[in-house]
Amino acid sequence: MLQNAIIYLGTALVFVPLAKKMGIGSVLGYLIGGILIGPYVLSFIGKEGEDVMHATEFGVVMMLFLIGLEINPRSFWNMRKQIIGLGGLQMALTAIFVYILFKYFFEYSVNTSLAVALGFAMSSTAIVLQTLKEKGLEKTIAG
Repeated sequence: MLQNAIIYLGTALVFVPLAKKMGIGSVLGYLIGGILIGPYVLSFIGKEGEDVMHATEFGVVMMLFLIGLEINPRSFWNMRKQIIGLGGLQMALTAIFVYILFKYFFEYSVNTSLAVALGFAMSSTAIVLQTLKEKGLEKTIAG
């Protein structure tokens, strides 16, 4: 467990500054680093991804929690129609696209495709919010 934690932190220390230097944001730096140390490239972590499931779930929950801490309830209530409408549309379109991709192109089962699609839809929302915050765009109209 300690060895995995050191690998995670070391990867973050290397890839996040590189990603920021390239102008693509820290979230993509984490993703690139995770892909490289994962079971399908360098195999530093896990055999089939099951070993890292708890860490990834915890990471997404913490990111959503931190985003929730920064949202002003009054401004959130004032924007509820845009958030529900556009946010729901973004999640639905992402889920549909990923579902079709996994079901028909990668030929996964209906249940697996649906689980992956909904996971991507939720994660993409958190990633976009974090990227807007990093670039200082959360106070703009688009943000």
